[in-house]
Amino acid sequence: MITIKSLLRAWLPLIFISTLLSGLIYLTVQQDLRQGANDPQIQIAQDSAEILQNSKNPQDLIGQTQINLTKSLAPFIIIYDEEGKPIASQAVLDGRNPAPPKGVFDYTKTHHEDRVTWEPKKGIRVAAVIEHFEGAHPGFVLAGRSLKEVESRIDNLTKYVVIGWIAAVIGSLVIILLLGV
Repeated sequence: MITIKSLLRAWLPLIFISTLLSGLIYLTVQQDLRQGANDPQIQIAQDSAEILQNSKNPQDLIGQTQINLTKSLAPFIIIYDEEGKPIASQAVLDGRNPAPPKGVFDYTKTHHEDRVTWEPKKGIRVAAVIEHFEGAHPGFVLAGRSLKEVESRIDNLTKYVVIGWIAAVIGSLVIILLLGV
């Protein structure tokens, strides 16, 4: 006959291992999805900073494209002067050009680049890469894009990992009971 004590002695290590592996899987895939969301912006920000450093007119770089951050998933560029004021922008949010907190510019000026998750408005989350550039008119270029699709994938990942963890915990209990440990 299986006692509660022997059942727990056999089952708790399996719960621990299932939890550890589920957490590791979640963390690895979630970080891959989130960090991968920066990839296009890294290239856009670096290339744009290089162009702006060589005295290209900021408005010529971004063109006439206007991207509504409440609706679009498209990548966008915002160019700020040395004080962090927008001077050219593809992004529009509630009829204005959004700007990250001043601390982002302070950090970027010191470290040349920053990669952040930016929430310019509740419910609008952006994977943003900010580059500082020098030249005749130094400033910052922010390349960003919506995290809506990436966060949807992360939500699905969470559901799948939780379902897998529950299945592993229940499955291990069933095996222990069948083996009569």
